[in-house]
Amino acid sequence: MTAQVLVEKKKLANPPLQLHYLGDRVLRQPAKRVTKIDDEIRRLARQMLQTMYSEDGIGLAAPQVGVNKQIIVVDCELDKPEVPALVLINPVVTKTSQKTCVIQEGCLSVPQVFLDVTRPEEIEVSFKDEQGRPQKIKADGLLARVIQHEIDHLNGVMFVDRVENTLSRNQELTKHGFAVSAVKPV
Repeated sequence: MTAQVLVEKKKLANPPLQLHYLGDRVLRQPAKRVTKIDDEIRRLARQMLQTMYSEDGIGLAAPQVGVNKQIIVVDCELDKPEVPALVLINPVVTKTSQKTCVIQEGCLSVPQVFLDVTRPEEIEVSFKDEQGRPQKIKADGLLARVIQHEIDHLNGVMFVDRVENTLSRNQELTKHGFAVSAVKPV
């Protein structure tokens, strides 16, 4: 897979895009499929990566920066400048493993909140790359988790919606100034 959207993995004083936070309506709207992959979409992907790196993230979905499009960017190899980030346009999980695992997740749209979420351990995902070519990858571990977390954003779902321990979730959200009423359990 060749990545055309190359971005230096560094923090910018002024990231190009503005993050939206839990409680913001834009995070709850289902994102629209991208029908035309062009320079504008590639520029958006580049800006999403720059914003993600600036915020110390490993994944970012377009709705988190107020863009209602099915685009996610993922980079689980922040310490390896030679490994390009993934840009997934119109991603769809086509297979999930029966085996699940519980791992603590966080989200740039819910800063400083980290909670346990159960997800399938392995997935297969189909998507278009930044050149519009159909791609399919198998992912496990952290990569599988990040892709699932970001695809949730495209469907208006946030990781706090999947947290089973409502007591700890509500305590954490309240502690960090988020409204518990912003959670929409799935």
